[in-house]
Amino acid sequence: MGKVSHFQKIILQFLQYYQEATNNKNSPINRRIIADLENNSFQLLAVGWNGSHYIFSPIFHFDIINDKIWMQCNNTEWEVVDYLMEHGVDKKDIVLGFVAPQARRYSGFAEA
Repeated sequence: MGKVSHFQKIILQFLQYYQEATNNKNSPINRRIIADLENNSFQLLAVGWNGSHYIFSPIFHFDIINDKIWMQCNNTEWEVVDYLMEHGVDKKDIVLGFVAPQARRYSGFAEA
């Protein structure tokens, strides 16, 4: 299995794991995994109605760019990088895309 295929598998496993772990069958808000394997872009979205308020919000967004996992969005308190590393992703292969480029060198992860 190539590096990109391995990363795709781990990202999808994580999104499914989170979706199942936080599933509330009584909630009107659904969690939907969106996966574009051709362009290496992955999201978990919250979608639905909360009373009269419509919810459409990213929970997570990942891209695979230049053989690295870019975490673009994490709107939770979950330590997603811990999950990635526990499943074989090296710190040098993780970019925190939501951290300013000039500050990434201090993150302990890849700069780009």
